[in-house]
Amino acid sequence: MTDLGPVTWPPAPIRTDRLVLREPEARDRPAFVELLASPRTHTYLGGPRPRDELERELPEVPERWPGSLVVELDGAMIGQILLRRAPDHRRPAAAGKVDLGYLFLPRAWGHGYAAEACAAALDWFDGVLPGEPVVLTTQTANTASMRLAAKLGFTEVERFRAWDAEQWLGLRATR
Repeated sequence: MTDLGPVTWPPAPIRTDRLVLREPEARDRPAFVELLASPRTHTYLGGPRPRDELERELPEVPERWPGSLVVELDGAMIGQILLRRAPDHRRPAAAGKVDLGYLFLPRAWGHGYAAEACAAALDWFDGVLPGEPVVLTTQTANTASMRLAAKLGFTEVERFRAWDAEQWLGLRATR
């Protein structure tokens, strides 16, 4: 994955009614460890990483690169939004397009935070790179992610098999 191109990074914090999307900071490290080690969060993502490995290997400020945004609620990290260009994507329909990804701590599930945060990130993206299409890939077994993709305006391009599971690739039309 490569950067987003001619985008000033990091953006000013993106605020919604309940959330702040911002660049990762050192204070987020424990939440990143929890997020990346969570078996529930990684059910459809190939499994969690070992906590002791994460404690050893994560830098002081994890995931600090263009396209990585922390999702904060009441001053604490609850998730991450990822916007990454995929020049070498396995699927031709996604190659070179920006890919939307998201991870949320299980305690944040079921409150609409993912929809709110992803919509805000996509609105920001539309403002800085108007007309750029965005793709999203998820396992078809991840029904919550499939519902979120539809809510965000992604439509199916194709289904394919990878990582021992059926995958869904969606495209969000340019705005």
